[in-house]
Amino acid sequence: MGNNNLRLYFIDAMRAWAILMMLQGHFVDGLLDNAFRDNSNTVYSVWKYFRGVTAPVFFTVSGFIFTYLLIKGNEIGFNNPRVKKGIKRGLQLLVIGYLLRLNFFGLLKGQIYGSFYLVDVLHCIGLSILGIIGIYLLTISRHKYLFPGVLLATTLVLFVLEPNYKQYAHHYLPEMIANYLTKANGSVFTIIPWFGYASIGAFMSVLFNRFKNFKYLYPAAIASFAIVGFGLMFYSSGFFLKLYNWTGMLVFSKVYFNNYLFIRLGDVSLVFAIFILFRKFMSNSSVLKIGQSTLSIYVIHYIILYGSFTGLGLYYFLNHSLSPSFVIPGALTFMLTTTILALQYERNKVYIKLQLSTAVKLVQEKGEAWLNEEGQPLLKAFVLKSKLTLVRLFRMVKN
Repeated sequence: MGNNNLRLYFIDAMRAWAILMMLQGHFVDGLLDNAFRDNSNTVYSVWKYFRGVTAPVFFTVSGFIFTYLLIKGNEIGFNNPRVKKGIKRGLQLLVIGYLLRLNFFGLLKGQIYGSFYLVDVLHCIGLSILGIIGIYLLTISRHKYLFPGVLLATTLVLFVLEPNYKQYAHHYLPEMIANYLTKANGSVFTIIPWFGYASIGAFMSVLFNRFKNFKYLYPAAIASFAIVGFGLMFYSSGFFLKLYNWTGMLVFSKVYFNNYLFIRLGDVSLVFAIFILFRKFMSNSSVLKIGQSTLSIYVIHYIILYGSFTGLGLYYFLNHSLSPSFVIPGALTFMLTTTILALQYERNKVYIKLQLSTAVKLVQEKGEAWLNEEGQPLLKAFVLKSKLTLVRLFRMVKN
């Protein structure tokens, strides 16, 4: 079995692990009673730490696998079919991200709730894909080191400058746009600094592609990821303190006092090292299918847990109300149920989409028939009434 296939196996296994950790993390964090959130409790503190690893791993792996496929072929620039597919995928994730926050009951009242405009993980991953494509198109036809160099520089700049830009609420921008840059309005994720994890994942994939024929690719990758991981976790804070003492630049001091981005990147590197080390045990078909169905799993989990479209999810009824004796088996059940539903959807996706398309077409035909036969008089009456109302309103304003 070649390096190429094994590499995809361990990446899909990482995606499966990350999405399953996200499921249990969201369930426990949303439903566990606040009385049991004790940081002095070893079990809770360990769970909390590893929950914080999930999102960085997910963003990094997303950047890795997308860029791996983007640079896999011989075509470059706009001639690369992966560019068009990537743009479509990025926009799709943005649309799905907003749809999951839509509340139909609010629409019936003629309202779009403020939560609709908040930014979540799908928005950021979709925009990250578009960002990687933008960097790719601007650099790929130039020097061969420019594309990976810009990706690495993007991560470093976003992470180092994070203490400076995170304080701004961007009130001068429309709230829908500002939510991508600040958490002040309630966004869960923001494109900066999280794009930094996607861009470093893209950088890693370029290195893997460049050295794919190297005989000792995996041993070298394991050693490199382990060294970088431990270095970032245990020595990066001291490094930034030394930079501050050497240069006097306050930004390095700020990173030293809140160095979570580089430490989490160290966690990600160690996760890569572990999964590459055990890559030969990660060709299980079920694990790979889970890793390839992360979008479906995410959508279904969001509907069940947070009540997309209706607002009536588990979070609405059980928000911060359960003890560990209920949360732990509940989380396992939630993970299993969501995963099974998603895999069933993926297995029958073509049939389900066909049925939905047929239903939409039928509703459209019925609506057009009703409009032609009975709806036109009502529509004309509505337009006339609206016109008279507007005329009266303008007269009142004029007076």
